[in-house]
Amino acid sequence: MGITLEQAEAVVAAGRAEADSIGVPMNIAVVDAGNNLTAFARQDGAWLGSIDIAQNKAYTARAFDAATGDLYDETQPGGSLYGLSASNDGKVITFPGGIPLKNGETIVGAVGVSGGTVDQDQQVAEAAVKGLS
Repeated sequence: MGITLEQAEAVVAAGRAEADSIGVPMNIAVVDAGNNLTAFARQDGAWLGSIDIAQNKAYTARAFDAATGDLYDETQPGGSLYGLSASNDGKVITFPGGIPLKNGETIVGAVGVSGGTVDQDQQVAEAAVKGLS
């Protein structure tokens, strides 16, 4: 069973609350288990260029069932996954801000966040995950 629209909206809401608390407008995307965009929010003032990045972080987290930041080291020159970011029509993002969403041990989707520093994106993504009930 994948994530429902209601659950996806709760994930976005939790992310928005964290973004508000740190004062950084964010783009927050949620995909379902089939990697289809299910919910998205662009907070007022969030960078337009980060819309695509947030969606691609969610895509990557679901496509590889891994947090995007966990892929970073292996996708750098000399890493075993070097060149991965050129795959999937260039949609693969390998820096923090994308996290799979789980119901128990089952991955039901993923969230991707972009609009601040890498650390801020990760912070908001981690808060967003907590919105999944």
